[in-house]
Amino acid sequence: MLFDSQVSNLLTDHPAAAAGRPLTEQDAIDIWIARWLRIRRKDILLRYGCDPRRLYEIWEQQRFAGSRDKALAEFRARFPGLTDRVDFGPHRRIPRRPPSDLQACLFDRGSP
Repeated sequence: MLFDSQVSNLLTDHPAAAAGRPLTEQDAIDIWIARWLRIRRKDILLRYGCDPRRLYEIWEQQRFAGSRDKALAEFRARFPGLTDRVDFGPHRRIPRRPPSDLQACLFDRGSP
């Protein structure tokens, strides 16, 4: 499969996990690329040895705000044959609870 060698290259060394250091902008770029290569979140967490919330901070662009654009340029340079097969859309948070205003008038005494 095409991705096997790419995945093994990304997962062979564990720079942040081994050193116990915080994530850098280059790590954020690599995390974006790993997401677009459809590498499992669990494997990304093992590589960087971080809390899952750190990944979502990167994907929601709360940390390293320009890293997505840099990662996109690097992805297109490294994998030109994959650019038409990858969804580069932004991360969308899916809420766990429905909005509280869905049944606002259900228990109102004044309504019929």
